[in-house]
Amino acid sequence: MKSLDILQDPYLLPYKEDIERRKSLFDLALKEGYNTHLEARFGRHLKGNTHHFCEYAPNATAVYLLCDASAWQPDRNFAFSKGSEAGVWELSITEKLLPHLAPYKLWVEWDGGCGERISPFARYVTQDASTGIFTERIWEPEKPYTFRHSAPSEKCTFPTIYECHIGMSSEELHVASYNYFRAHILPRIVSAGYNCIQLMAIQEHPYYGSFGYHVSGFFAPSGRFGTPDELKQLIDEAHAMGLRVIMDLVHSHAVKNAVEGLGAFDGTRSLFFYDDSRGEHTLWDSLCFNYGKRFVKEFLLSNCRYWLEEYGFDGFRFDGVTSILYHDHGLGRCFTSYADYYNPNYHEEAGCYLMLANELIHRTRPEAICIAEEVSGMPGIALPIEQGGYGFDYRLAMNQPDYWIKTVKELPDETWDPGNIFYEMTNRRHNEKVISYVESHDQALVGDKTLIFRMADAAMYSDMNKGTPSPAVERAMALVNMIKTVTFSSTNGGILTFMGNEYGHPEWIDFPREGNGNSYQYARRQWSLRDNPFLRYEQLALFDKALITILKAYSIELKSIPYCHYASQDTQVLAFSRGRLLLLFNFSPNRSFDHFELALPPGKYTLLLDSDKEAFGGYGRIASAEHFTHPCCSMATHQEQHIASFYLPARTAQILLCE
Repeated sequence: MKSLDILQDPYLLPYKEDIERRKSLFDLALKEGYNTHLEARFGRHLKGNTHHFCEYAPNATAVYLLCDASAWQPDRNFAFSKGSEAGVWELSITEKLLPHLAPYKLWVEWDGGCGERISPFARYVTQDASTGIFTERIWEPEKPYTFRHSAPSEKCTFPTIYECHIGMSSEELHVASYNYFRAHILPRIVSAGYNCIQLMAIQEHPYYGSFGYHVSGFFAPSGRFGTPDELKQLIDEAHAMGLRVIMDLVHSHAVKNAVEGLGAFDGTRSLFFYDDSRGEHTLWDSLCFNYGKRFVKEFLLSNCRYWLEEYGFDGFRFDGVTSILYHDHGLGRCFTSYADYYNPNYHEEAGCYLMLANELIHRTRPEAICIAEEVSGMPGIALPIEQGGYGFDYRLAMNQPDYWIKTVKELPDETWDPGNIFYEMTNRRHNEKVISYVESHDQALVGDKTLIFRMADAAMYSDMNKGTPSPAVERAMALVNMIKTVTFSSTNGGILTFMGNEYGHPEWIDFPREGNGNSYQYARRQWSLRDNPFLRYEQLALFDKALITILKAYSIELKSIPYCHYASQDTQVLAFSRGRLLLLFNFSPNRSFDHFELALPPGKYTLLLDSDKEAFGGYGRIASAEHFTHPCCSMATHQEQHIASFYLPARTAQILLCE
């Protein structure tokens, strides 16, 4: 086998055979070939004036169509017949019996049982508001939506991702719609400076509060937000605005539900999932796919391609990749050595599926963005397959938000160590790109808080007025802006923010449930806080936009390896560079430095961003915009070096450009 680039890491050489075997299994699977258009055959399709139904249910003894015309009873006139292939069932009926939006289900019988089912390939499912029952519906509009705008054709070199949840995007106390999001939220995202949106909870899911992670309908966009065409229009108009649209794809597990999910479509769990202990994810209370089964691989691969081609998505954030990669789902493991990755706990068939998925996605859309939510640190996740990796473009830097929460919760401000901060922000495999972030939806779920709310706490309820002096709020704003700056500017790939966090949305996220009186109070976004010119939320939003604008404009500089010029726990000052960008931080809560000298490459350093500007809620202490180096002799080396002097007020961040 050709030498794999990943083996340039000498610490991986003891595991050469494991890595080569991984690549060999992928090459073999690729040669075997897979049907990645399964949904073109199975499910329901209108052919002329006839609805044709086709389902794969090898354990079934009979399959019926339930609808108004059958009086919602198993009727021999609506009975499926066995197809030419084992396990395949088919039925054709006239279109007149099932017009547009007509509801229907399947009735499946097997030895020892029977029950209502929804097709695994259902494309539109709705839930009855009073009964909670899910039903598949005919979606054949007279004028189906036609895309008018092309997706961005070039690869996004610096994704700035705005993570979104359609349902909680409104300030009103209800579930928001695709149409609302398209009309009201897309313009906000563009104005805030982001170039990608990551949509959560798109695949149909029975429990709203699962955040979309307990999927029942893998080919159906959630009907609680609107129709399939309304989602298409949302994506189309996002493209018109220059936004790429990434889908939060859940292929790591599925909801246990049998009636509206895949739990026992033909009376068995084994159609999609392992039928032994491997089939249950005990922590998530869900079912685990049998990635070694050909039908399952084709089902999931078809699902990847379907969302790209049918809806125009520009890529995926794969959820729960760690859970996929290991037989024990990585639960309770620390992954402190490479031996933790290469042992019998590694799930070869699942790893091969991920490689096949990335190969298919990039073959279908070469410019697609694929992100792995992977916490174990598996080497090669974000390397090309031909180099010995898994083919993802990026991995989420999941250590970063955990680090910031721990720091804010446990360490007094005066003990923050800039050297440790720099290490944590740059602790990655430098040939693998990451998406850096301070907080996503995960960090603000019920029982938790947004980062700024952790620091300001109760003062956010009373002291967010711009005219109200508040040491607690001013500290929180200064630190959250510094934290964003050091996190985002140290990335080697891209950045991510959850909807509302760009302006410091307070409080937690809690979906309506019995425990909170089914309230939507915390399952919404309070845009009025951002829009009120008298509140400090506006200042936080302005800083976020300024930071992102600069990083996008100079993203080429972020391709260089971060170089630390200075980091001292004594002064709490950190200085590092990314190409021509110089990043300066003074984390001290009470010490400012009038003439802080740094040895730097020679040139003029021009201020691009100052977190202390009054427009950002700061004190306006930094006046000088240009700094020049001057030569001097190093006392330590007795060699000439270049020195520049800077004013570093307490709790401030600066970005400068060397010219």
